[in-house]
Amino acid sequence: MGRVTARVRVRRIDGSAARDRLDTLVVEEPLEMRVGGRALTVTMRTPGHDFDLVTGFLIGEGVIADASDVHSLRYCAGATEDGVNTYNVIDVVLAPGVPQPDVSVERNFSTTSSCGVCGKTSLEAVRTRSRFAVADDDVRFSTGVLAALPDRLREAQKVFSRTGGLHAAALVTPEGELLCVREDIGRHNAVDKVVGHAASRYGLPLRGTGLLVSSRASFELTQKALMAGVPLLAAVSAPSSLAVELAVHSGMTLIGFLRGESMNVYAGAHRVAD
Repeated sequence: MGRVTARVRVRRIDGSAARDRLDTLVVEEPLEMRVGGRALTVTMRTPGHDFDLVTGFLIGEGVIADASDVHSLRYCAGATEDGVNTYNVIDVVLAPGVPQPDVSVERNFSTTSSCGVCGKTSLEAVRTRSRFAVADDDVRFSTGVLAALPDRLREAQKVFSRTGGLHAAALVTPEGELLCVREDIGRHNAVDKVVGHAASRYGLPLRGTGLLVSSRASFELTQKALMAGVPLLAAVSAPSSLAVELAVHSGMTLIGFLRGESMNVYAGAHRVAD
């Protein structure tokens, strides 16, 4: 498997003092996803939990409804001169009866670690209809549990503590339990890894849970939570206007600026218990 971190030599300058030392950086490598041997997309990600990443991505894009729609995943041999597998190409075989995705100009796009929806031809192409309704999910999170989540997430970020260069996402319970924590250089990849793992272990929809992200709450992350049937999304930073619009329209709870005991509830305040 690929490396998660890399060591590089750096010159550290502090005022008038300078010295050379080794620094630890997070690895960023491309991952090509294929379905039935046909290229679907390429994303820049941090190696690790790649099968979860692919499964979560396919769920978020509406290609599959659950992890059970995947028959198998396998790494394809990389095109290195010495014949060593790069582990940067994954081919997905869908279960019998699951339609193949429409690999067209609109859907065959490359994503970067900073923006998962780059390359989409229009907003309507992004508005994938969720198979799950979250409006009727009556789960409630106390403000005390929510306030403690960012610190618990940071404590669980093993690679971030060494590099300072990773986003994180976690699937959480109303009691504050972190069911799954994943890190990645791309915030959308971290969410896909969580969704992919949870779908394989618990099945969809992920009712009665919340999704916590260490970044801002973009439209795409809100959509990914909705596609997995998660009724609550909490972010330590700001949401976008389109994320709020989607949350209101779908009946999700959206929380931003979750820092200490303060937070902004932009949608679905009935799920936040004082």
